[in-house]
Amino acid sequence: MAAPRPAPPPRGEFVEVDGRRMHIVRAGPPASLASGQPLVLLEAGSFGFSADWAVVQEGLAALGRRSLAYDRAGMGLSQPGPAPRDGLAIVSDLERMLAAAGETGPLILVGHSMAGLHVHLFAGRNPKRVRGLVLVDAVTPTVAADRTVARGAAQYVNLSRAVAWAASKGLLQPLSRWGDTIGLTPEAAAHKRWAFGDMGQNRAALDEIVEWERTVAQAAAAGPLDPDWPVVVVTAGPAPMYFKPRAIQADPAARARLGYVENVSKASHAGLIGRRHAQAVVKAIEFVHKAVA
Repeated sequence: MAAPRPAPPPRGEFVEVDGRRMHIVRAGPPASLASGQPLVLLEAGSFGFSADWAVVQEGLAALGRRSLAYDRAGMGLSQPGPAPRDGLAIVSDLERMLAAAGETGPLILVGHSMAGLHVHLFAGRNPKRVRGLVLVDAVTPTVAADRTVARGAAQYVNLSRAVAWAASKGLLQPLSRWGDTIGLTPEAAAHKRWAFGDMGQNRAALDEIVEWERTVAQAAAAGPLDPDWPVVVVTAGPAPMYFKPRAIQADPAARARLGYVENVSKASHAGLIGRRHAQAVVKAIEFVHKAVA
């Protein structure tokens, strides 16, 4: 078995949560120069962490917007957290991490893929802090309840077990060049390539994915999103809007006071936040920013 490769230097900083270090990456102007501006909180999907958002953060910074991406417990450079790693554990960590980082103001929540469940649960627990949401090809509680999606989730759990096993044997390290297939910034790409073969990263991702059903139930119990929150839904791939899960994905924007749906037909699920297509996500976040200004 190949020896584990050392982690690259942190791109951001560390804060302490319950005696554990969590890695965060802030971008944009200092808080002192953006008084009253909502912080854009970026929540990565399964197997994802702060590096995934590097291009989006770069685009937001160019517009003068503050953003924060982070590594969930055990992911990226953050230390592992206690089991189970369900949605409640993840959101509780997030709440404490924001407090430790001194980020106590209003938020625009952005969730990619499975993180749609996390931001939904966070919004339900912290409604006074939320100003709007952007759902990036995201799973929502109603999407997760669809039978087609539920069957796919069960298969994804099995695939994730296989990936974690391969990582534990060092089989993924020689393939680390595949860690960044979407086009990240050079520094973030180095983190993704390292994480691709890292045993701890892949094990932590599996620990979250096996809690799928519990996380779905927790997000559903948080109740519906406030219709006064502007919501943008960005989807990927050529699936037509009348495809049932895709239509359900779009529903949060339809129910919002302000919002829209954009399908980036040439983007892959992961590629939405990479160099070629991230502008659609940046545009969506800027729409929410202006709606709540």
